[in-house]
Amino acid sequence: MELENNTRISGFLLLGFSDDPELQPLIYWLFLSMYLITMLGNLLIIVAIISDSHLHTPMYFFLSNLSFVDICFTSITVPKMLVNIQTQSKVITYAGCITQMYFFLLFVELDNFLLAVMAYDRFVAICHPLHYTVIMNRPLCMLLVLVSWVVSILHALLQILMVLRLSFCTELEISHFFCELNQVDQLTCSDVFLNDLVMYFALVLLATVPLAGILYSYSKIISSMHSISSSQGKYKAFSTCASHLSVVSLFYCTGLGVYLSSAATRSSHSSAIASVMYTVATPMLNPFIYSLRNKDVKRALIPLLKVYSTKQSVVLDAEVLRIKNTRLRVFETLIS
Repeated sequence: MELENNTRISGFLLLGFSDDPELQPLIYWLFLSMYLITMLGNLLIIVAIISDSHLHTPMYFFLSNLSFVDICFTSITVPKMLVNIQTQSKVITYAGCITQMYFFLLFVELDNFLLAVMAYDRFVAICHPLHYTVIMNRPLCMLLVLVSWVVSILHALLQILMVLRLSFCTELEISHFFCELNQVDQLTCSDVFLNDLVMYFALVLLATVPLAGILYSYSKIISSMHSISSSQGKYKAFSTCASHLSVVSLFYCTGLGVYLSSAATRSSHSSAIASVMYTVATPMLNPFIYSLRNKDVKRALIPLLKVYSTKQSVVLDAEVLRIKNTRLRVFETLIS
């Protein structure tokens, strides 16, 4: 792509994981399977929470929002990669790249804030159980989610406005499967000092504040659990936040692993492979963590699965009956 040294470029090349034609079908079906599992798992969580009145609580309200964000988070990157593999094209337009970066930043920050909000919810439930319904009222829950959206939107908008001021060189190959902010910054011919300053300051601020809130909440939870005399009471208190703690560990460990591996190897290709963990694997695993470790979610999912299996059985029986009637009509025609 021989392009001039200005911001009016036609697009970028997403190099992805491998140029080997034999590996492309494997990569395609692997990521398609992971994407479909992510969509199905998170949609089931959302439908189960909406359909079961017992799950209309702050904890599951935040969980349904997290599942929705995970669906959007994965949908920003994976479908474009699948289309590129299918069409054997690596091109993403300039507008498409900017849009992908914006929504990727938006949803990754929303994941970050929602995990912090869920930690606060568990803190109130365990440390102040008698005042839980008063503190975690519906207006506050709505406000916490709204603030998370507003801050995430403003942060993503700030980062994109900083990118729009850059000029790009003729080398427009991104060694990644999506337009990642740091990768795009490396392709510019402009001075990126201000961009890097804004990017890292916002990253540190918006990552450490929610993480500090999560750590503070769990420090208080652990202190409160020590004051519980019975082992059964301690287990019950721990089980209410075990799923959330697992998701938090998975999200932050994989995200931190990406940036540490990127800094250690200085390889964009290695960074792309590591990014799969928190962009694709984490949203896919979240529904399993919450459904397998949470009795309330499993209880809500069972009727949905029964309804689905019943509908499938009715459809199958109707199809079998149609085939039998067709064969009977054919037989009657032959003997008449």
